[in-house]
Amino acid sequence: MRIVLVHPEIPGNTGSIGRLCAATGTPLWLVEPLGFSLEDRYLKRAGLDYWPWIDVTVVDDWRAALTDDRLWLFTAHAEQSYVDADFAEGDALVFGCESVGLPAELLDAFPAERRLRIPMVTTHVRSLNLAQCAAITLYEARRQAGLLT
Repeated sequence: MRIVLVHPEIPGNTGSIGRLCAATGTPLWLVEPLGFSLEDRYLKRAGLDYWPWIDVTVVDDWRAALTDDRLWLFTAHAEQSYVDADFAEGDALVFGCESVGLPAELLDAFPAERRLRIPMVTTHVRSLNLAQCAAITLYEARRQAGLLT
């Protein structure tokens, strides 16, 4: 199982997701362009001193990150909720950048049944924080795959 961030923009979010990955032993893939440097102090601050234990891979194109794995693409425009997905070991949880989400080209390259959303009860909030989304879905995916101890 791994998390893939496509064009992340906010270093604090990526740092928080890095900490999540360190806590769960989950590889983190970053697809360029990134909205920050990997040396960014806010990235380092959000990930605290856990960076030595984060398995980070940086690639320059989403095609290099999204190979033969079972993919779950997270988008507010999906019909299916993440609670209805059948997660398994080896899945890739794919998230887009904070401002616009996943590129249409990427979404169009995979079947609609691979797209998931995180439901929100009210209409007062446009979106959740990227790090929150990663945490919600990673722990559910790991629970379903029997990877929680």
